[in-house]
Amino acid sequence: MTLDPSWLAEGAAHVWRPYCQMKTAAPPLAVARTEGARLILEDGRDLVDGIASWWTACHGYNHPHIRAAVQRQLEFAPHMMFGGLAHEPAYRLATRLAKALPGDLDHVFFAESGSVSVEIAMKMAIQFWINRGVHGRTRFLAFRGGYHGDTLATMTVCDPEEGMHSLFAGVMPDQVIADLPTDEASEAALDRLLAQRGGEIAAILVEPRVQGAGGMLFHDDETLRRLRRLADVYGVLLIFDEIFVGFGRTGDLFACEGARVVPDIVTLSKSLTGGTLPLSAAIATGKVFNAFWSDDPGAALMHGPTYMGNPLACAAANASLDLFETGAWRADVPRIAQGLAEGLEACRGGPGVADVRVLGAIGVVEFEAPVPVQSFCQKFAEAGAWIRPMGKVVYLTPAFVTSDAEVALLTAAVRSVVLG
Repeated sequence: MTLDPSWLAEGAAHVWRPYCQMKTAAPPLAVARTEGARLILEDGRDLVDGIASWWTACHGYNHPHIRAAVQRQLEFAPHMMFGGLAHEPAYRLATRLAKALPGDLDHVFFAESGSVSVEIAMKMAIQFWINRGVHGRTRFLAFRGGYHGDTLATMTVCDPEEGMHSLFAGVMPDQVIADLPTDEASEAALDRLLAQRGGEIAAILVEPRVQGAGGMLFHDDETLRRLRRLADVYGVLLIFDEIFVGFGRTGDLFACEGARVVPDIVTLSKSLTGGTLPLSAAIATGKVFNAFWSDDPGAALMHGPTYMGNPLACAAANASLDLFETGAWRADVPRIAQGLAEGLEACRGGPGVADVRVLGAIGVVEFEAPVPVQSFCQKFAEAGAWIRPMGKVVYLTPAFVTSDAEVALLTAAVRSVVLG
């Protein structure tokens, strides 16, 4: 197969690509199609996708069950507005998500992207207090190493030092950024901070178990239980951003389920549709929802993304939940974890390597300094793998259907680049 350069060459003059300096970035790899855990390039090369398209394609690409569900829905209604209208895929999906989540996380507000779902959760938290007649709770407590999106409000709750958004410092209101309470000393420090500033905080916002794009930083479930206790003591809401870890990535369907901690709001996206179509959700408990339940129109949540509850995306998400209900992923995640641990351990002690760690279907090689992303991507592709580092980490988040041989190929590619 030979590359037809016309669409790539012509479009390159017009497409503004993400996370790269357009003047100096290497051309992107042209993909002809996807299948399973693989990207098939226009030039005939076949790459194992080590990051499942930013960890969305959890069931692999082109899964026949999801594809068939989308095709069926396309025959009836590809889209309709959600204001004043209802359709079965969204209402069935909301019911299934409420049943799957712990506690009374029963009220589902749909959107299109993860960043927007976090913004909606933040908006819910602020208006929760306004509707209850409490004023001044307009800030959020978030954590160093955290990442919650690239939209304006979510940038304010990302790590201000290590994140990507320091350029925008001062553009939006500053939030309260602290260290995660990973031990008794840091819990005591957070307790003191909340004692001083709790009256201005609407909610605590955290990525449970893994702070993803901020560096793939792990913490244990006791950290989350500390946050729940402190939130209850100081009467603030607790938001779990499960956009990365939700849907099996750490070994439980949801991190909050595995940690036995029920947040007041949880956000979901990424693997929600199995990497098929854009969809996200901010899901609230009855406590939060009831603050909006009123005869006063002004107490309503005045938000409504144009494509919220898109029928095609909801059909894909329902089909993805069907696959999770088979339970196959519960064996695949520890299988992949074992392959990642065995395959990456040799990188420990390698040149510039600070740490090697694995949690569920997440494998990380962390360096002491940022890595050359462009150079590493090229070398990984030459080894038959699509792996895109970020910051100081080379990470693997493969699809759950990735075979043992494909996991071995991915870890071998990492070793070949890390160890030389």
